[in-house]
Amino acid sequence: MANIKSAEKRIKVIAAKTAVNRNRKSQIKTAIRRFETALVDGNMENAEKELQFVEQKLDRAAAKNTIHKNAAARTVSRLRSRLNQAKNA
Repeated sequence: MANIKSAEKRIKVIAAKTAVNRNRKSQIKTAIRRFETALVDGNMENAEKELQFVEQKLDRAAAKNTIHKNAAARTVSRLRSRLNQAKNA
């Protein structure tokens, strides 16, 4: 345990930020799962909406440094590619 007052505060701040980041990542994973479910079901209209929601969540997480911006862009690119392949198939 920390002995210094500022270190004790940092522990509390880190715990709060960790909780926020964990929540954001969980929301992203859930959104991706919903997109994949819509894609497997063949519901392209719903999949497109879900992809927009995933992209919004990823951009927000990247802006807040929860995940790296290139990781967010890469994930969106891969999901969009899967959607386009499913539409053309």
